[in-house]
Amino acid sequence: MHPYFNIPELSGTGLDDGVVRVPVEQDIPFSRRVRAIVDTAEFQRLRQVTQLALTSRVYPGAIHNRFEHALGVYHNALQYLWQLGKDPRFADVVSPHEAEVLIAAALLHDIGHWPFCHPIEDLDLEEMPPHEVFAAEFLGPDNELSNVLRRDWKIEPEEVIEVLTGKSSNSSLKLRQSILSGPIDIDKMDYLNRDSQHCGVPYGRNFDRQRLISSLVPNEAADGLAITSKGKTAAEMMVFARYVMFSEVYWHHAVRSATTMFARAFYEVRSSLDLADVFRMTEPDMIVAICTAAVGQPAQSLTDGLFGAHRRLHKRLAEYSLHQRPDLFHALRQMPYRQLVRCSNHLATAVGDRLGMSVRPVDLLIDAPPLHREVEFKVDIFYPHENVYRPLRSVSPIVEAMSNTTFDDCVKRVRICVAGGVMSVATTVPVDEIDNLVAESISLCASHS
Repeated sequence: MHPYFNIPELSGTGLDDGVVRVPVEQDIPFSRRVRAIVDTAEFQRLRQVTQLALTSRVYPGAIHNRFEHALGVYHNALQYLWQLGKDPRFADVVSPHEAEVLIAAALLHDIGHWPFCHPIEDLDLEEMPPHEVFAAEFLGPDNELSNVLRRDWKIEPEEVIEVLTGKSSNSSLKLRQSILSGPIDIDKMDYLNRDSQHCGVPYGRNFDRQRLISSLVPNEAADGLAITSKGKTAAEMMVFARYVMFSEVYWHHAVRSATTMFARAFYEVRSSLDLADVFRMTEPDMIVAICTAAVGQPAQSLTDGLFGAHRRLHKRLAEYSLHQRPDLFHALRQMPYRQLVRCSNHLATAVGDRLGMSVRPVDLLIDAPPLHREVEFKVDIFYPHENVYRPLRSVSPIVEAMSNTTFDDCVKRVRICVAGGVMSVATTVPVDEIDNLVAESISLCASHS
């Protein structure tokens, strides 16, 4: 018998609430205790937190929410556990109770997400807690969600928090965390496909999901995931799918423009917001709060361009990368956000002087991507006939090439974005003059830091 057969969501027994259908033609099994979690106010809030935030300003269909995504991740957890449970090494490390904790954690992995979470977190401001830490507040001792976990799941909220945020050398915890957040985790398995579908692009759907799941095994140390050799091609396709989604969707230049405008607007008005309140809001309420705080302030032009009657995104004035003015790319990318704001303010003044017009600080913004890496390649391939594990990158020319050329440096760019009125005049200025003004602003900002 399967070691997790008595878990109702895996065995199919006790699924009194049948299934819930979500795109794309996905039947997700619902038990009473799953519904009890989903019906809490904390979980229902995710209906009004979009998955891709400002991406919908470029891809109109990208209005799906974290509620839908959380259900998809939960469904993936069931499929991963059913496959992995067939391996005695996995069942020896992860008990049935710990498997149930993982199922609950999969459902709740985004419970701490506030609207526009990633753009705000990327500001890396001291007053901004990571969303994973914020999740603990939704699982506090007197919350409805905590009561449901104890009553219906016989799980302590701290057990879920440990999977979401804990650090331990415990093999079971590390193995379950790699399922939830790792190179081939249940989160990426869902969002690549779901985001691709809602954006109307094929890029995130072009990998063999079922083949990958059917090849899952524990790694050699039994503290993380690996795949058998039959899943190698599917893993390569998933890595490449993620690369293309970052290139064409998540880091699309217009998406980044909208994100940069939002980040600066939030930065400018944050002191007039009750952040503890704001982070518990739904997305529509947060938009109202930020727009209200911006009224009569320079940031209002940014919030109007994003959320007002007319869509007005800043345009690319200049772009730098590892291969195009790498000196400017590295200098700007390494700046903390506060320093980046000072640099962009200097640059706005310099560009205004060169153009002979007024350029306000909010009319010129610098989009510098965060330093943290977006893609990992550390997953092993198990060759059963030889009984050996080999790193995927050592047996895959595709993954090796992408690792050597540093995925992030190829996809991410530093951009100077300006308001439309500035752009119409700035296009008359030679590119090298703009580059020189950027270099001067970097130097000036560095001397005053």
